[in-house]
Amino acid sequence: MPHSVFTSVKHKLVIYELFVRLFSNCKTSNIKFGTLKENGVGKFDDITITALEELKKLGITHCWYMGVLEHACLTDYSKFGILSDDPRVVKGRAGSPYAIKDYYDVSTDLAYDVENRIAEFENLISRTHEVGLKAIIDFVPNHVARTYRSDKRPDGISDFGQDDKVDEFFHPENNYLYILNSTFDAPSDYSPLEGVKVPKKYLKLNESPAKVTGNDIYEAQPSMNDWFETVKLNFGVDPHSPHPCLFDPIPDTWKKLLDIILYWCNKGVDGFRCDMAEMVPAEFWEWLIPCVKKMYPEIIFIAEIYKTELYKRYLDKGCFDYLYDKVRLYDVLIGILKGNKNADELSVTIRANENFSERMLSFLENHDEERLMGNGICASYNAVKPAMLVTAAVSCGPVMLYNGQEVGERAIENVGFAGNRNRTSIFDYASMPEHLKWINKKKFDGGKLTEQQKAYREFYSTLLNFCINSDAIANGKFYDLQYINRFNQSEGFDERHVYAFLRHTENERLLIIGNFSVDTNFDIYVKIPVEALKLMAIENKKEFFFEEMLENEIKITVNNLFLSNVKSKTGGVAFKLKPSAAYIFQIL
Repeated sequence: MPHSVFTSVKHKLVIYELFVRLFSNCKTSNIKFGTLKENGVGKFDDITITALEELKKLGITHCWYMGVLEHACLTDYSKFGILSDDPRVVKGRAGSPYAIKDYYDVSTDLAYDVENRIAEFENLISRTHEVGLKAIIDFVPNHVARTYRSDKRPDGISDFGQDDKVDEFFHPENNYLYILNSTFDAPSDYSPLEGVKVPKKYLKLNESPAKVTGNDIYEAQPSMNDWFETVKLNFGVDPHSPHPCLFDPIPDTWKKLLDIILYWCNKGVDGFRCDMAEMVPAEFWEWLIPCVKKMYPEIIFIAEIYKTELYKRYLDKGCFDYLYDKVRLYDVLIGILKGNKNADELSVTIRANENFSERMLSFLENHDEERLMGNGICASYNAVKPAMLVTAAVSCGPVMLYNGQEVGERAIENVGFAGNRNRTSIFDYASMPEHLKWINKKKFDGGKLTEQQKAYREFYSTLLNFCINSDAIANGKFYDLQYINRFNQSEGFDERHVYAFLRHTENERLLIIGNFSVDTNFDIYVKIPVEALKLMAIENKKEFFFEEMLENEIKITVNNLFLSNVKSKTGGVAFKLKPSAAYIFQIL
């Protein structure tokens, strides 16, 4: 299947995390621990051309189809030759999409015709490319489901663990690590489905010897807080040895994972979001990614990563295209929205990434994090705007949305294992009530959204479309204006709430301002130093015209911008900032 090709002009990547199980599910019951029949499930075929075209209009360039690979669940597909799972090692009814049961298969839940499920997935990839979008799926190399067994692997490829020496804790060619003289036991405090009676025929897991649990737990009985439903893959690292890394010859696990990646590349996938990339050896990525790109040079790799000390290696030697910007930008922005941090702290976190900002993927929501409009972060749609402005416009790197974010999905329902955590459950069959208003019985026209939600979604559309078409945001340099305005005590410039910066190329110059205060108007003067004017090659201009690009309601003419360098409370460009303002001014 051929890959889609974008224009050669560099553009801003906007990634939409689309959880297939939930995205197009129109059932509204959301019963706690409801079955697939009771609560419904989204399907590949429900992600129609119309849906994809509307996402493209929103400003999306890439769809990350989350939860595609077959994972352990409690819905019985045994009549199709698929073994059912033991509920003691499944979280919720639908199961974690990161407890992979077959790397070569897709989730049976997501197909109308179970026996032709892979063809239905391939058709989704074709539709994605047809509308001019690219497709990303998960790659989960660190761990698999305890019930892993591939019935779709190609001829000539052996299964994980098939040839393991199970009488050794570690062997360089084993795919798993074994806890000798033990039998796996589920967490003592885990009650599958919270008291729902489970037929004994499903309680059949007999893992002996026990395998090491996915989050590096070397005990036969992990706890409820562990990834007890998964087992760790062996990457050639013996944790009990003073010389733990045995990477020559290339471990069998590495080879198997390369075969898996190439299998999905051949089906037209354009990129991989690599789950918990930092939990496998960096040497693995340094070997794998070049192998893949030798055959598929346009494939992109995104690392879920939280250890900032590994950023440089994973970008340089590790060859990743993009890294999660969670620990720095996300955490600071959420802290500002919650009132725990000042806007001024953005300067420090952005400076920390300045040497590789174009390779950091920014976001305000994903499946692991709290919903912005849940109970705890933002009290109104408008409050999100300055944070989303910074997220989308601060760097050349990609920006990501999570499905439902653009209409204010709240995640306040308790549908099972996830409980009430302000997060949309990834473990249970459910739907997203606010997102359903946009789906509108699969018309994907937003017909049931409130006027506030329509305006909120329109803000995202205007911002994202501006960003993907802006030379300054896709390719330009960044210049922070916080220091000059704080140091000069610029009139009205409250650095606790106001954040201002420039993005520029020789073709476009932008002044970007956000007001994070939800209840305060600011009459401010923004100083732009001579150094910045020189960098933008406009130091000799006598008249400057500022036109706001998102709301198109503000136009300002300034005759002498050099006043911005006077060390006093006067001078600079005067702006009136509304509460929760998000402005992009083109400088002409």
